[in-house]
Amino acid sequence: MDYDMLVIGSGPSGRRAAVQSAKLGKSVLVVDRGRRLGGVSVHTGTIPSKTLRETVLNLSGWRERGFYGRGYRVKQDISVGDLIERLHKTLDHEVEVLQHQFMRNTVKSARAAVKFLGPNKVSLTADNGDYSEVGFANALIAVGTRPHRPSDVPFDKTRIFDSDEMLELDRLPRTLTVIGGGVIGVEYATIFSALDVPVTLVEPRNSILDFVDREIVDDFIHQMRDRGMTIRLGSAVKEIRSKPEAAEVELADGRTIRSEVVLYAAGRTGNVGSLGLDVVGIEADSRGRIKVDPQTFQTNVPNIYAAGDVIGFPSLASTSMEQGRVAACHAFGVTLPPPPETFPYGIYAVPEISTVGQSEEQMRESGVAYEVGVARFRETSRGHIMGVNTGFLKLLFSIETRRLLGAHIVGEGATELIHIGQAVINLGGTVDFFVNNTFNYPTLAEAYKIAGLDAWNRMGR
Repeated sequence: MDYDMLVIGSGPSGRRAAVQSAKLGKSVLVVDRGRRLGGVSVHTGTIPSKTLRETVLNLSGWRERGFYGRGYRVKQDISVGDLIERLHKTLDHEVEVLQHQFMRNTVKSARAAVKFLGPNKVSLTADNGDYSEVGFANALIAVGTRPHRPSDVPFDKTRIFDSDEMLELDRLPRTLTVIGGGVIGVEYATIFSALDVPVTLVEPRNSILDFVDREIVDDFIHQMRDRGMTIRLGSAVKEIRSKPEAAEVELADGRTIRSEVVLYAAGRTGNVGSLGLDVVGIEADSRGRIKVDPQTFQTNVPNIYAAGDVIGFPSLASTSMEQGRVAACHAFGVTLPPPPETFPYGIYAVPEISTVGQSEEQMRESGVAYEVGVARFRETSRGHIMGVNTGFLKLLFSIETRRLLGAHIVGEGATELIHIGQAVINLGGTVDFFVNNTFNYPTLAEAYKIAGLDAWNRMGR
């Protein structure tokens, strides 16, 4: 059987490419070797970690502690069972929605391992050994990534886990060490800290989240330390040992951190090993990433595309979806306008961080004269009502054009609030938009008005 579009992987980019191709009237086959559709995003990455976060915040009463004190809890003894129950309900629902979407759009799906036999043919091998061959006009490689597992780290799922395995914990650890200050490490470290687990975060570099505005990161680190987390920056890991009574992380400076569990979350690797890319002449780098044309997502083989985490930065579910859609449109000759230069990043830590446009560091480097407007959530009535006493919004405006060039938020609801800043930036809006418009009151979004006025009063009319 031949298909117009073969999609390898059913995560955000694969799913979006499949549905877009079907909407264009094309025949589509999605192949995934996982037990269920949804890819890494649904089963071990985006959705599980965000569900875990939401469950932890609800059961722990974290959001109410501004009123009732740090000792407040909704449920006194929170077990892994409490977390997993909600997780499975959410995942079941996600898979159901995806299956229905494929059914509605006549997208066929198969569970098998894929191997390229040529630029227009692959073999499919099912778990039971059934073998078949499929032809295709276009293909999208959307196989995602898996946690990077160096050979000198003794992963054992007893003391030492990767980020996928953290979902299989049989009980909450008494103490946790997280190695890696990237997005995944930071999210898990703060989620477990919200459960009152003592957490140590270790990052070999001198900073974390380098792509985020420094002032936001500094505030975030302050909040983490303020609630008792230990953060070791500039600390290279010399050795990790799994002992019967505890895990030990020996640092290059001679210190040793002992904890019940270690999460190793330093990087991810593309799932390209078994695809037979060499047969079609596509190369992946040392971390399994495939190089593509950034506009069309074509590999060096014109009818084979790649999208999502397997092509590297920014590795966000949101951008992956758009990449899959753009690849499908290009494959079938649908011309799209160029995408906006800016898109939001969301980091679902506790507290959330979200950012769009230029950071203050980038503004300084570009030499553009700028003004900053800041609003702290505690300055809003909604913040008081919610018991939010931390978090702030920071806006960056060009003095010459008055346009908004960057919006950065740390705090409750950051990933939702950022879209106001995104819309204003991409529509070319100025500081006057925030000053002249009325915002619902009381809301956290009113912080945009406060930050706009803060900058406007210094910029002159």
